[in-house]
Amino acid sequence: MLRVAVPNKGALSESASAMLSEAGYRQRRDSRELVMVDPDNDIEFFFLRPRDIAVYVGSGTLDVGLTGRDLFLDAQVEAEELMSLGFGASTFRFAGPVGEFGSLEELNGKRVATSYDGLLRDYLAERGVDASVVRLDGAVESSVRLGVADAIADVVETGTTLRAAGMEIFGEPILKSEAVLIGRKGASPAGLDVLKRRLKGVLVARQYVMMDYDVRKELVEEAAALTPGLESPTVSPLRDSDWVAVRSMIKKSDTNRIMDELYDLGARAILVSTIHACRI
Repeated sequence: MLRVAVPNKGALSESASAMLSEAGYRQRRDSRELVMVDPDNDIEFFFLRPRDIAVYVGSGTLDVGLTGRDLFLDAQVEAEELMSLGFGASTFRFAGPVGEFGSLEELNGKRVATSYDGLLRDYLAERGVDASVVRLDGAVESSVRLGVADAIADVVETGTTLRAAGMEIFGEPILKSEAVLIGRKGASPAGLDVLKRRLKGVLVARQYVMMDYDVRKELVEEAAALTPGLESPTVSPLRDSDWVAVRSMIKKSDTNRIMDELYDLGARAILVSTIHACRI
């Protein structure tokens, strides 16, 4: 069986399980379950702390895992990113007391607190910045006020927590993170290709919708330019030989704009339906 690590709690947990469920895999109903077997798909899921997933995959104990890119890079293990999963986006950035820092170079000789010490050490070393890294498990915003550090490096979403602590962001983003599928370098376990194909199908199904509409024959080329599909739209004859039915996949974000443009062109009976699963 393919052995897959899944976050057991935290921001990534619910979205990871939802994606796997959409991909056709069984998921646990009780949050206390640590292992779940899906015999129909020849796969076994292990629910682990998100920070530990990269360690298990890197050591070869488990085949693949779903975790954050930041957690994966911080673990510094023999694994590789196989694909991004389209959820759990975040940005890893520097922050310090308001007016104290303006650039990365100003961290030379300073102390920087973070929960991602491996990732941060690599980043500073690559840029020739000589700063001390203070490893904390959480609440790094308090480290400056308590005198443990001069600045911090942490995941930033809205920045509200930082402002409340009298801090501001400075410098370029260290890393833009999101949920990713990781696997051991060079390994290709049975079932991995199917898993990747299914997850890609979920991503496409979430990003696209199916659009159907009727249009006069002489307008097909103009209509098809608006809805080219992935390869080409499907065009079918109607009882009225002057009209045809067109079916095409379009980006969900473009739905209303394309509907308006088709209507202005002369298309009618424009319908949109969701895509629950697909293989591209």
